[in-house]
Formats: sequence, C-alpha cells, structure tokens
Amino acid sequence: MTTVTQHRLRGRPAHPAGPTFLTYTPNGRKLVTAGSNNVIRVYTIGSDGEPTNIDDCQENNTAVAASNEFFITGSEDGTVCIYSLETNQYEKMLTRCSLPIRDIALSPDGLWAAVASDELTVKIVNTRDSDRILFLRHQPKPTKHLSFDPSGSYLAASCTDGIVYIYSLSTEEPELERKVDGLIRAVETDAEASSKAIWHPDGRAFAAPTSTRDIAVVSRGDGERQRTFSGGHMGDVTALTWSPNGALLMTAGADRKILVWETQTQKILARYDYANVINLVWHPHENMASFATSDGEVYIYADFVSPEFAPLLEKTLQPAPFIHDPLGEVSGNARKPITSGAKDIPETRTRRRGTPDSLDEILGSEGEGREEDDFVIDDDGAGYALGVNGFGKRSNGHFGDIDVVDTKRRATYQTWKPRIHSSFQPGSTPWRGNRKYLCLNLVGFVWTVDQDTHHTVTVEFYDREYHRDFHFTDPYLYDKACLNDNGALFSCPPVNGNPAIVFYRPHETWTVRSDWRTQLPAGEDVTSISLSDSYIIVTTNTNYVRVYTLYGTPFRVHRQKSSPTVTCASWRDYILTMGNGPVGADGSTKLLYTIENVRRDEVCQSEDVVALEDDTEIKSVFFSDTGDPCIYDSTGVLLVLQHWRTPGQARWVPLLDTKLLDRLASGKKEETYWPVAVAQDKFHCIILKGGDKYPYFPRPLLSEFDFKIPIAGAEPRKEDVEDAPPNDGSRLEESFVRNSLSLSLMEDLLASTTATHTQRVDLTRQEIEVDKVLLQLLNVECREGEERGMKALEIVSLMKDPTGKMIEAAGKVAGRYGRNVLEDKIRKLAEKRLTGMDDEVL
Repeated sequence: MTTVTQHRLRGRPAHPAGPTFLTYTPNGRKLVTAGSNNVIRVYTIGSDGEPTNIDDCQENNTAVAASNEFFITGSEDGTVCIYSLETNQYEKMLTRCSLPIRDIALSPDGLWAAVASDELTVKIVNTRDSDRILFLRHQPKPTKHLSFDPSGSYLAASCTDGIVYIYSLSTEEPELERKVDGLIRAVETDAEASSKAIWHPDGRAFAAPTSTRDIAVVSRGDGERQRTFSGGHMGDVTALTWSPNGALLMTAGADRKILVWETQTQKILARYDYANVINLVWHPHENMASFATSDGEVYIYADFVSPEFAPLLEKTLQPAPFIHDPLGEVSGNARKPITSGAKDIPETRTRRRGTPDSLDEILGSEGEGREEDDFVIDDDGAGYALGVNGFGKRSNGHFGDIDVVDTKRRATYQTWKPRIHSSFQPGSTPWRGNRKYLCLNLVGFVWTVDQDTHHTVTVEFYDREYHRDFHFTDPYLYDKACLNDNGALFSCPPVNGNPAIVFYRPHETWTVRSDWRTQLPAGEDVTSISLSDSYIIVTTNTNYVRVYTLYGTPFRVHRQKSSPTVTCASWRDYILTMGNGPVGADGSTKLLYTIENVRRDEVCQSEDVVALEDDTEIKSVFFSDTGDPCIYDSTGVLLVLQHWRTPGQARWVPLLDTKLLDRLASGKKEETYWPVAVAQDKFHCIILKGGDKYPYFPRPLLSEFDFKIPIAGAEPRKEDVEDAPPNDGSRLEESFVRNSLSLSLMEDLLASTTATHTQRVDLTRQEIEVDKVLLQLLNVECREGEERGMKALEIVSLMKDPTGKMIEAAGKVAGRYGRNVLEDKIRKLAEKRLTGMDDEVL
C-alpha cells in the first residue's frame, strides 16, 4: 500500500501567535476555537462566511470542549466558563482553580466536565449543577491531559509523573482502577509535546505517545500493551486522535508532519507537511479534519483523506488493534446455528406464478414489473388501487403485508439460537498483550510469547532437581498445552491452509528421538487436549474424541454424543469429556459429561449432567491427585464427583465455596481464585486481586486452602458479637461430612484397584478419623444438656467402629456428664452391634 503525500492547504488566521485549541460539536455543525486572546471563534461548517466572534472572554485560553448546546473554555487565570452556542454569549462560570487550567474533557452525555489544572486534584463538575463536584486525588503531580471513554464510564488522566491513571466513574465516587506506568514520558503541563491517552471508539483500548515517539495501544481490561504505531515521527508527538469509526489514527509531530495511519495494519497511509501543529480533530461525520498551530492558525481541511482511502471512513465501527483480539478469537465449537424450525429465507425470491386466467399471465412478461402502470388512481385513499403483493396478487391493505415464504409451512423469520457452553482448555488463560499461559498445574507451567512471525514457548517446573526447564521457538503457533511428570503435550490450530497439529515431547527417553507430531484431517480444529500417565486425548470441533498412546499410536476414535464439545481431562486409564446437551428452560444447553476407562473399554458414566447453577459457567475441570474428577465454576465453588465408577450413581459434592472463606468474612477484600489442582486434601489456586480474572506475569505464587463443605452459614465475627461462644457443633458437623466424603472416595478407589498395604492402612485411619469426629460431636451434645439425648444417641449410631472401642468410649463420655439414660442406651446399642441387630429401630 503506497503512502500518499497531500498538497498544502492555507491556514486561517484565527488568534494571535500562541497555543490554539479547537473542537467540533458532536453533531459536526460548528467548530469552536480558542487561543491566547480574549476572542473565541465559532465556525459554521459548510458556510463560507466569517466565523462568529465571542468577545470579552478570558485571555490566554488553554482548553476548549463542546456539546451541541454549549462549549466550555479554561484559561490560565484558573477560570472555567460555559458559553451558549444558541446565543453565542457567556452563561456562567462552571468552576475556578487557583492555578492555570490545562485540559477540559466533556462526558459523552455533556453532563460532566473534567478539569485538569496545575493543581494536584482533578475536578469533575456537573455542567447543570456546578455545586456537584467529584475529585480525583491519586495523582502526586499535576495532570496534563484528560479524556472520557465513549461510554463515559472511564476517565484517563495523563499525569506529569509519566503515569496514566484510569478511573472508573460507574460508582458514586470515582475509583482508581489502574495505573499504567512506562507508557508515556513525564511531560510538563505547558510543554507542546503530548502525553494524552485517547480512547478508541470501541472503548476497549486507548492509545498514547511513548517516549520513543511511537503511539502504543493499551487494553483497558488488563492495562497491557497491544499494537504499536511506530517509525512515523522524527520529533515529539504533539497531538493525536482517532477517526470517528476507529479505522484511522491521525497524529501530528514536532517534525512538521501530520500522519494518517490505518488502525488494523499500523501502516502510514498519508503524510501532510504542516509545522507547529499542536491540536487536531476529526469531523464527527464527514471526511474532514481540522487542526491548529502554535502560530494561531486554524485549518479546516475538507476531503482530508484521499479518495483511495476514503472508504475506510465509511466503514462501521472498527475494533481496536489488539495483538490477539478477544472478540476475534473463534472457539473450536463453532457450528451451524440451531433454529426453531425456521429456514433461512433469501432476500431475493422468485415471484409466485399467477393463475392461468390472471391478467399478468395473459399479458406475459410485458405485464410484469410495471407497478407504475396502474390506471386507477387512488384519489380518495380507499386502498383499492394497491399494487401487487409478493404472490403476484392484489391484497387488501387492512390485512398488512404478506410474508413471502417458499415453504409448505409458514415459518417465522427470526431464528432462535440456544446459549451454549464454549470450549476451553483447562489451565490456560486468554492472550494478555502478547503473552498467555498455555498450562498451569502443580508440575509446572507453560507460557508463550507472540513474536509476530512466530511464538516462543517456555516450560518451567517447580521441582528443578527432577526436571530441567526448556525453551524453544515455535513456528507452529501452539495455543494449548498439557504438562505432567512424563512429558509436555502441545496443539496448534489450522493456519494458512495448514492442518491442526498435535505434538508430544517426553521429558526423558532412552532412544535418540522420541517426540512425535501428528496432523489432524483437513478442516478439523483442536478444542481441548489432555495428558495422563497412559494416554493422550484430543477433542475436536467435529466432535471427535481422539485417543493416542504416549508415543503417537492412534488407539481409539469416536464421536462424542453431546456436542459441541467443551473440554476434556484424564487420569491414568480414565478420560472425562464434556459437551453441550439438550436445551433447558432458560435457553441454555445442559453441560453433560462422560467418563470411560480406555484400557478396559468401559463407560463409567454416560452423558450425565454437570451440576451447575443457572447462569453459571465451568472454569476448570481436572482430576485430583487420588483420581477423582473435580470442577470449579464461575461462582467460586469447588465440587468433586462421588461414586463415579459406578454407573448411574455419580453425584457432584461441594468441597469448598470460596465466597465463604474466612479471609473474605470482613468484606474488605475483593479477590477471586484461579483453580490449579486438588491435592493432599487441599485446594491449590492462585489468588487474583484488583478485579483480575486470569493470572499474569511474573509467575504468581500458589496458595492452598483446606476443604470446607458449606454446611451452615458463616459464623458471626467476634467484633460483631461480643462474648460469642465458639460454635463447636457446626464446625464438627462440617468435619464429619468432609471426612465421611473422603472415606467414601477412598473406599471407591480401593474397590476398583488392587489396594496396597499403605492404602489399606490409610483407609483404616480415615474410618477412625470419622469416629473421632463423632465422638467429639457427642461430647458437645452431652455438654449442652439432657434434652439433647436423642441427637447424641443418633450420633453414636453413625459410628463405623467394628471393634466396639469407639462406642465404649462414647458410653464413658455420657457417664462423665451424668447422662445415665443415654449411657444405658449406648450400652444396648453396643450389644446389638455385637449380635448383628444394630439395624433395628432404637
């Protein structure tokens, strides 16, 4: 694409030499300019007449902003004034600062004006009620530039300390959402060089000049750099602005150049030679731009973009230039939309043929399409002269238009699509800037960096004595990975006509080369992958489940019943696959799972429902260190699958509700958790703070939490309830349920495998642990009083002790508190246990 150098336009003397500022009204009808004198000029766009002068204004104006009804100016004497565009007269003073004004930003609705001055505090003043003022106080130095995002929910403040402060205005008081450091350079408030952060029209990112005279785009969501417009200016950037649809970026520099860039390619489309340009703006609707110089001149440039590139301005709203656009990433579960019986109706249809004796049929082709030849004039509005309808007939007007549908049964035009669960790779994060994690677990982590032409992949381990970290250049652009003690598994999507690839690299081998790579059939994309000690599992967008051995031998291929596929996980010989099932009453598909033993070719659970709340998504799925399937959902609940080896008996049991953690009881902490693993009876995760949804670099530390099954509500805090007795009963009840669950999972494991001596000892220890908790719970009930005797006896009956020692200890506990009746009943229960009659009703 060639760069166009434009002819030079003559400027209009608007103000004396000095900083000059200008802005269009949102409707594009007027252009307001302000400069170093006490006259403000209002130009009417499309008129060749002289501009309207508003005299007796403040001198040395330093900022101007406009709505369709009024405009606001700020000056070096610290005053901010409102002027009417209807009367072209002064209306009122909006606010006043003790130091010079440096910038004014008007919210999209025109209700709030943000004012930056040489003071440390930024004011946000209501334009209708100047007594309503919000303050931004986090900047340690004066603020040079301000800008609202297109929704008016965020404000970017470019401070002279070289940091961009992003404030959220969606709450009653502004909240500092993020500091973006290292983007702009420290620029004094009166310098001509710009450090302004300008929001892209789609509101997801903003751009700002860097210290290297480039323009960098930063994501609003995570504050990471995206694309960069580089190599354009040889001097400091003095002004920049997006086109109204975001397709073009215009910048001016101290190198006497104005450049027009294409947003998506970051290429220069046109160069203009104009010196001392310090402010520039696009017309809101036309191919027109205006800019002002420090010489007091104003340029109104019609047909600013050449005809070759003008179609870019006619496009709809264009996306911000992300390295990996979240809106542009297509998941692997894309398929033809499901409809409710309605068929796609083409815009152009063949007209229905008339009856053999119809006038149109008799006249033939000469009588067709002559809608203007109706000889009857409907001069009284009765409707009898209406033209033919879509069926070639004249219709009664009061029936309305007849839909033309070329089907035997009339179907509705609107097609209905169910909400489906998108596919995802467990342990993987989205792109953030040019980096993303491909895998995060207890073995290590895999991350990749986008280098434009290729990726670089790094694999690091927690135990570096057992494994060695490695790093390699990735020309295949792998986007998914799995990692365990045996090896690392990668997959890449089909790109540029090349098929999707699965790549496995073992950590150790006794041969020269043992890694392998295989290609999937054309048109097939990987939706998720999983790696166990025995097999490699790959699910695809064609709903195939492909199983390979660790060294690349295809072992099994089958099509998943529930589709589109969502994700998969594996442990030893077991694989778990998830997919979308039937549509529920809320319009969302039910998430179904299947568990099978690949080696035995047995299905443990077939198309069972994943227990999720309404409007809840699954965040991760994995097997625990003992081989039990676990899921973590978007509400922060960790669940484990119990009795999953027995067909039809599986159920999801909550292990932990992170919203009920003690660390969140005060309500002062706002944090979420990224699931990593379930191991050693603990939940291992990464704590996310500051509204983050995914972990980022540098590598975060792992945290672990004990399981706590949600049995009862949160206990009151000590500071809320004075002298509150400890709720031992509730704590022990939760401990009993949790230990009973652990015992059940262990019994299922030992029943399906050849138990080792250590496992049998652990099972016995777990049974004793359950009885110990029941014994402590019995102690609490006996301490409460005689009226709790029925529950106390019930607790004793729950003991699993085969030797009778625990029940004997229970009798002693009852005797210690003088519960003689209870002690006698416990003794009778023990006798029934010995005689095998313990199932009788007590």
